[in-house]
Amino acid sequence: MKKTPFKLSISALMVASALALTGCNDDATSNKTTTAEVKASQVTAQDAAKFIADTEKELSALYLEASRAEWIYANFITHDTAELSAEVNRKMTEAVVRLANEAAKFDSLELDYDARRKLDKLKLALTLPAPQDAEKTAKLSQLVAELGGIYGKGKYCKEDGSCLSLGDMTAKMATSRDYNELLDLWQGWRQVSKPMRPLYEQQVALTNEGAKELGYADTGAMWRSKYDMPADDFAKELDRIWGQVKPLYDSLHCHVRAKLGEKYGEDKVPQDQPIPAHLLGNMWAQTWGNIYDVVAPENADPGYDVTELLAEHDYDELKMVRGAEKFFTSMGFAPLPDTFYERSLFTKPQDRDVQCHASAWNIDSKDDLRIKMCIQRTGEEFSVIHHELGHNFYQRAYNTQPIYYQESANDGFHEAIGDTIALSVTPGYLKEIGLLDEVPDESKDIGLLMKMALDKVAFIPFGLLVDQWRWKVFSGEVTPENYNKAWWELREKYQGVQAPIARSEADFDPGAKYHVPGNTPYTRYFLAHILQFDFHRSLCEIAGNEEAIHRCSVYNSAEAGEKLNAMLEMGSSRPWQEALATITGKEEMDATAILDYFAPLQKYLDEQNEGRQCGW
Repeated sequence: MKKTPFKLSISALMVASALALTGCNDDATSNKTTTAEVKASQVTAQDAAKFIADTEKELSALYLEASRAEWIYANFITHDTAELSAEVNRKMTEAVVRLANEAAKFDSLELDYDARRKLDKLKLALTLPAPQDAEKTAKLSQLVAELGGIYGKGKYCKEDGSCLSLGDMTAKMATSRDYNELLDLWQGWRQVSKPMRPLYEQQVALTNEGAKELGYADTGAMWRSKYDMPADDFAKELDRIWGQVKPLYDSLHCHVRAKLGEKYGEDKVPQDQPIPAHLLGNMWAQTWGNIYDVVAPENADPGYDVTELLAEHDYDELKMVRGAEKFFTSMGFAPLPDTFYERSLFTKPQDRDVQCHASAWNIDSKDDLRIKMCIQRTGEEFSVIHHELGHNFYQRAYNTQPIYYQESANDGFHEAIGDTIALSVTPGYLKEIGLLDEVPDESKDIGLLMKMALDKVAFIPFGLLVDQWRWKVFSGEVTPENYNKAWWELREKYQGVQAPIARSEADFDPGAKYHVPGNTPYTRYFLAHILQFDFHRSLCEIAGNEEAIHRCSVYNSAEAGEKLNAMLEMGSSRPWQEALATITGKEEMDATAILDYFAPLQKYLDEQNEGRQCGW
């Protein structure tokens, strides 16, 4: 299942806003509570309540304006719509920077639960907190723009003058099985990130200064503080969860390395070392599904092709969407509003440029739900539609919450819900809705499970290590002199993946991954991969499922729908642990659900790995 971005809420836009120049224009500050008006030493609980009420109104209005501008830009890409989108995002960013800094003046007050939670959310909305010094903030803004520009404009130009974009290289790495071509592409893209190193070092210093002004030890501690538990405890919790799933990952790694050794020779893929990073079908070796043909089990054909089934039953794009909607209504959710079908984008227009990546939107924070997709009539896209509607139904469930709580319980929950729903697109579900005549027996499941594991299980350690590296950088544990060394140490430790050629501190390989120069926190993706299986197992139990968990679909289960909706309605009004317990009965994430889901594959891998040397 591919990862798909989505429109979340006011907080999603806040998080997307890295920073802005201090000093807002008159329009942005008129009739608003300001730091100058209320000195921190004199503020009261009543001042805090007024501040929160004022900011909710201001941010709600800004969110609506920003959502509409973003929607128009995404669906009508022109110079002018890009300018309008940039302007409204500038306004949003300036407002969040100003309000987050103002929220800090209430830190010493004893406040009720909701007031304190909303103020903390406002403070934590900034991804890169700027120092309260105009010159330093301007410098930070410049660095962010430069880093983004280097990545966005990046391409690999060869000696013959031909140039490849990242998209070109990504497509080639997915399909090429030529060792040297893959190595060339891998090296080529990492030339782009070299100039980022001194800029990133300066950015870290400045944003740490801003985080300290807001009361956090460093920017990494601030990021970890978003998770309703002490920052250091959260880091330990992630490692605990990883420890649960690591045995399955190790088995998959062993099998994949052996198959790659057969393909390229054990001189190129030594069987007692980490896997060379360029051979896994992905520029960052974060998902391995593109090399399924290299590692697929014999007789792995599941006996049906969803793309062909959709064609046989005359499913066009709209019928695919309505079919996915029926999944939710079968669980007791109300149908989507008519405006969803009137205003969404389902197919690629012939007369204009649009952003085709799938995304889910709630324009007005109420009931103006939409998706934007250039739907292909394929089995994968059918699952993606279920995933996107999962976001929409989540958005609608929490739309009665205050604007600060109109987001998922933590940033991993939203993606997890979409993926949880997609896990129910099983052969049994396809039979239930009339696409499949007979469900193949379980012997046909190994290929499906292998393909899913190459994407979902293989991703988990990568999802963990990106922020592990950044947190160490922010805290000073990793110094600029060791940026690249520390990156590859973490990749070997968690993934068992190594650079295919010698790397040095002249390189800046972390910058080759968008989320590092783009300053997008990454732990949410790790959490989503854990939570989706935890949710799925619990919902299957609630639904009374008696099959293997990987064959379970919660389609038609009103009981599962009721439990799911109870959690979705909470938004982020309560700590994520309470939201989790609404479905699972526990306030602790449990990765053993992944082991249960892939149990048949684990048995297969154990058989295949017998006699092999595993580990690295």
